[in-house]
This record gives sequence, C-alpha cells and structure tokens, in this order.
Amino acid sequence: ASVLLFLSLLRSAGGGKLLVVPMDESHWLSLRSLLVALSQKGHQIVTVAPEENSSVEASEYHTLKRYPVPLHREELRARVRSLGNDLFERKPFRERITALLEKAQLVSSLHTSSCGSLLHNKGLMRHLRSGEFDAVLTDPLVPCGQILALRLSVPSVFSLRGFPCSSDLQAAQCPELPSYVPRTLTDSSDHMTFIQHVENSVLKSLDSFLCSFAYLPFELLASGVLHKQVTVKEVLCHGSIWLERKDFVFEYPMPVVPNIIFTEGINCGKKKPLSQ
Repeated sequence: ASVLLFLSLLRSAGGGKLLVVPMDESHWLSLRSLLVALSQKGHQIVTVAPEENSSVEASEYHTLKRYPVPLHREELRARVRSLGNDLFERKPFRERITALLEKAQLVSSLHTSSCGSLLHNKGLMRHLRSGEFDAVLTDPLVPCGQILALRLSVPSVFSLRGFPCSSDLQAAQCPELPSYVPRTLTDSSDHMTFIQHVENSVLKSLDSFLCSFAYLPFELLASGVLHKQVTVKEVLCHGSIWLERKDFVFEYPMPVVPNIIFTEGINCGKKKPLSQ
C-alpha cells in the first residue's frame, strides 16, 4: 500500500521520472529494494552519489550519476562509526552529550562538504534541471536530497528509520507526547517516576537546540543555495510523504499524520519458513 501511494506521486502514463539522493551503507540497502520495484513498474530512475560512495553501484534498474567530493570515504566511515560507538558507551550523561555534540557536528560538516560539491556542480545541476523529474526520493537524515528538491522545485519523498531529536515528527507536524515517551539517552522506560517525567520534559526542550547545533552546517548551506534564511526543520517540512521503517513492536506508540507511512520490514531479506 505504501509503494502504491508513493507511485501516485509519479505520472501513471508511461511511468514517471524519479531522482534519488541516497545515503551510504545500510541506508542505501533499504532504498535499493524500493528502487527495483519502481523500475519494474516502468519508472525511470536517476541516482546521484559521490565518487567516494562505493555502496551505490551501477545497475540496470537506475542510471547512476557520480560527482567528485573533497573527502575520503574511509574518513567519513570512521567518524560515523565513532559517533555510533558513543551512543552505547556507559558514560555520565553530561559526558555523553558533549562527546555526541562534538562528533555529530564534525560528521555533519563532512556530509555538508559532500552536499556542497553536488549543489555547486554547475554541469550536473544543469543536467538535473533539464531532467524534468516528478519527485526526489531521499533519506532526510542527511538533508542534501531535500535541499536539492527545493532547488529544483520538485516534490520529495523521504525514506528513513528515524531522525535525531524527533525532528521528523516536528517537521511532519505530528503531536509529541513527552509525558510518557522517553527521550533518547535518558535510559528511562515508559513507566517513569515524577523526577524522570521532569527530566524527560526538560530534555525535550533542549532537543531543538542540540539538533540546530549539529545541523548548523546544513542550515548555512541551505540558506546560501535557496537564497533565504532557513532551518533544517523548515527544509524538512516540505516533504510530501514520509516512508518510516518503524514498527510499534519496537517503538513506543505515537500519533502520526496521514502522510507518514510505516514500511517496516521493507529491508528484510525473504527467508524460507522455519521447519516445525
């Protein structure tokens, strides 16, 4: 059903044209099965990826366009891996927040550098403008694809697992319930004491500051490209459809708006049934 709704964005007669701006590693693997299905429906798919991105490979189901970037892939992978490790280290809360902020901003700066190489590549941008795409499909965790969609005045579809600071829920205008949904890094359950409820509410108020700090390089890039002052939340709120790879078996239940569609399991391999 989610794929059918997504297809409704594209021209039904003769297939539509889709521009894909993927992330590396597992994010790309989650998108790939969707692109195969769209290609089989007759849609034309163009994917843009940096030269250092080796996860995105050429294939018969899409046309791959690469662009040069000033950073090395291994450097970016090492920074992202270090950031992920910090999420699981059992350090005092203040130390965890400080380390995460420092590394998140560094990773954001590296991704911004790669995104700037795309948006300022005059030859490639000229080619994309002439492509007359019907939609942009991207993972908004790195909002480069959405900035490109706004630059090209093309509607966008997001495929994601989640977003820091619940920015995806805010941008999609979903109600947030800090009263019982614990915030990241609190280690609380959904059965909180009064003190934990207070801590949860305080952390929610800090979320926007923390994400603004980490995503500041992207806000500066977007403001320059779009020729107006914008925040990441303002950039993301233009997303037409949110394909969220979530399942309430693993997530806390939450109210959502109609353009958020859960696609849990889309990236799971099809295995044979277990024997009795």
